[in-house]
Amino acid sequence: MNRPIRVRYAPSPTGLPHVGNIRTALFNWLFARHHKGSFIVRIEDTDVTRLVTGALEAILDSLRWLGLDWDEGPEVGGSYGPYTQSQRLELYQAAAKRLVEAGHAYYCYCSHQELEEMRAEQARRKQPPGYNRRCRQLTTDERSSREARGIIPVVRFKVPSEGQTSFSDLIKGNVSFENSKLDDFVLLKSDGYPTYHLASAVDDHAMEISHVLRADEWLSSTPRHLLLYNALGYEPPLFAHLPMILGPDRSKLSKRHGATAVTEFRNQGYLSEAMVNYLALLGWSLDDKTEIISREELVSHFSLERVSATAAIFDHQKLAWMNGVYLRQLPIEEFARQMLPFLERDLPEEVRRPLDWDYVKQIAPLIQERARTLTETAELADFFFVAELPYETKLLLQRLSDKSIAIRALATTRDKLASLASFDATSLENLLRSLSAELGLKTGEFFGLLRVAVTSRTATPPLFQTMVVLGKERCLKRIEIAQLKLQAS
Repeated sequence: MNRPIRVRYAPSPTGLPHVGNIRTALFNWLFARHHKGSFIVRIEDTDVTRLVTGALEAILDSLRWLGLDWDEGPEVGGSYGPYTQSQRLELYQAAAKRLVEAGHAYYCYCSHQELEEMRAEQARRKQPPGYNRRCRQLTTDERSSREARGIIPVVRFKVPSEGQTSFSDLIKGNVSFENSKLDDFVLLKSDGYPTYHLASAVDDHAMEISHVLRADEWLSSTPRHLLLYNALGYEPPLFAHLPMILGPDRSKLSKRHGATAVTEFRNQGYLSEAMVNYLALLGWSLDDKTEIISREELVSHFSLERVSATAAIFDHQKLAWMNGVYLRQLPIEEFARQMLPFLERDLPEEVRRPLDWDYVKQIAPLIQERARTLTETAELADFFFVAELPYETKLLLQRLSDKSIAIRALATTRDKLASLASFDATSLENLLRSLSAELGLKTGEFFGLLRVAVTSRTATPPLFQTMVVLGKERCLKRIEIAQLKLQAS
């Protein structure tokens, strides 16, 4: 192809953008950036009955969050605008009229009720559903009679009844469809709005789109679009149909598999870099082993030759693992900055806001290694913030079966810590290891007891560093409370 590379992402604002939809945007963006072409965003809002308030903003916001900047489209403009289909109705109406006048389309006056009865009859006879072309041969008088009764027609494409429509898909290879199995599809609805078939063909031509990279579900629509291109005298773009995204049970990805809207993943504390990396691997690969790939590497290596023809499996656990890798790569202060709004949002109401930034920065290195998502940071760090620790007394005795020994150990520890001149990690380690031997306890038993007493957890960041951040007074108070709990039990 000698044309400049121009690809488009054409969402319909009928709901929040889901991962399959945004994966399509990503592949288009990577293809454009790799070939130094143009990435166009076009809003297909002609299905007016299904438009959802706020959906367009969510779509553009998701693209911005993932860093998928567009060269033409809403907010940035371009030479081929407008980029919203509801503002381009005259183009579609003119194309439909031209197709009718050239004998490639016709007016259909069938009512909704008549179409329902037709489908019911086809189902009763176990025939494939499709329009029976009853209006295809109407005479001028018959059309005039229907129009005189106030019936506003739709425009249908006149599909050839014989032959095949074939094309070479850049991912799936050679594909053929029997024309006889295609019905005369609607081009223009009675309200003057186009269907997806007409609008996408007209706009892809008008915007000089070179490649159409879209979801596999649109493969069966491609012969219709090619017939339209031919009838309108347009040169078709090249097509590449991307593999479906399935859930772990190999059914179509849906909400029952977990979050699917991109905005949900952001709210759950996933980094945009991790999402881009993971989505890129849903149907594409650099090789058979590389999993962590930077945006720059994706742009450098992306090609349709490495896109799989088989469905991809969306694995939330794999995404969480990958997000954890990206979190651990962040500089400490950046990790703290990223987690701060999640702590503000998710910590118990009793915790005073706004949080102390310097204190958050001290906590960050202690939990960075364990967090897989930013949402998890509040749960990992809540014991640093709450006044009282809610835990069952028996947790203190998880490694010590003798309550009296545990009580004596806590009392002795509190006395020793109270007189400790320097409350730093080295001093704490020297004191507590020595005290463990003095008490005749294994370090695992002793440190496990202290860990529950000061954090309410059996597994935490390194104990000594944790105690330093908590501070001397808070540790002494919590050890005393743990001692009292055991004495009262």
